[in-house]
Amino acid sequence: MAVAPPTEDAEAMRYLAFGDNGLLTALYGDHDRHLARIEQQLGVSIASRGNRVAVAGPARSADTAVGVLNQLYGRLKGGLAVGPAEVDAALRLAAMPEDGPAPPSPAIEIKTPKRRITPRSRNQARYLRTLRERELVFALGPAGTGKTYLAVAMAVSMMEAGRVDRIVLSRPAVEAGERLGFLPGDLREKVDPYLRPLYDALYDTMPTEQANRRLASDDIEVAPLAFMRGRTLSDAFVILDEAQNATRVQMKMLLTRLGENARMVVTGDLSQIDLPDGQTSGLAHALGVLDGIEGIGTVRFTDVDVVRHELVARIVRAYDALDGGPGTA
Repeated sequence: MAVAPPTEDAEAMRYLAFGDNGLLTALYGDHDRHLARIEQQLGVSIASRGNRVAVAGPARSADTAVGVLNQLYGRLKGGLAVGPAEVDAALRLAAMPEDGPAPPSPAIEIKTPKRRITPRSRNQARYLRTLRERELVFALGPAGTGKTYLAVAMAVSMMEAGRVDRIVLSRPAVEAGERLGFLPGDLREKVDPYLRPLYDALYDTMPTEQANRRLASDDIEVAPLAFMRGRTLSDAFVILDEAQNATRVQMKMLLTRLGENARMVVTGDLSQIDLPDGQTSGLAHALGVLDGIEGIGTVRFTDVDVVRHELVARIVRAYDALDGGPGTA
């Protein structure tokens, strides 16, 4: 993750005092590594003595560091974890333009059986709000921005709350051309390699035994997109992942499966289309056809929202520069 260097200004000293000493180990990090990360990214010097912290550096940077520390301390007081990813997220938010949308509130969270999940960027916060408010949501952007993970977490949360009866997770099996018969094993063994990222998100938000029980009873279904044909998906939370690899026919087929009391999330990255030459991405086509239709939400992520290893954001930017900008196919 790269944080833009602040504008040069006068040197300043800022002081903080935290009320709960029991939270300081998590706030400062092992061997003060969280403080060191903030120092490195903002160009400040941070000294801690007990519950008191002194921040020295350019005034704007020092103020930013104070804001980051207060935000992280607020997470801890709210019972949420703070690790390197949360520190980077706070720094990422601090680097946003001052006239941008407000930072996400710790109150915006998803409660799942296994963990409480909060947004790590402004777009993630907007995404969570959109998932709650809209019945059909398109989430677009590069890998590592949380598109699929947050959708699965929201689906699990809604099922646990009784707002939907089941979850349907799907992906186009483009690598096998939707013709899986030549692969060894039974049906599940054939399709699992293409659906594994969905299982990973599911098991990260739900205890393994509970997830396996839900899968066995078909309360949670994980299946290739081709298997959705001819069905009506009612009282369900439906997620289509890697939708840029769905054809126009497949996309129309899935979108028209939406039944009563159902929600659908369609995620994809238009710069990663694997369809054969000459085939139009069903995701790109649907975005044009459905633009402006009431009840549909669209959230577009960028490299700024990448929450994986900081190198991922740099890689995304490098490829975007080569291909002519984000979202090019």
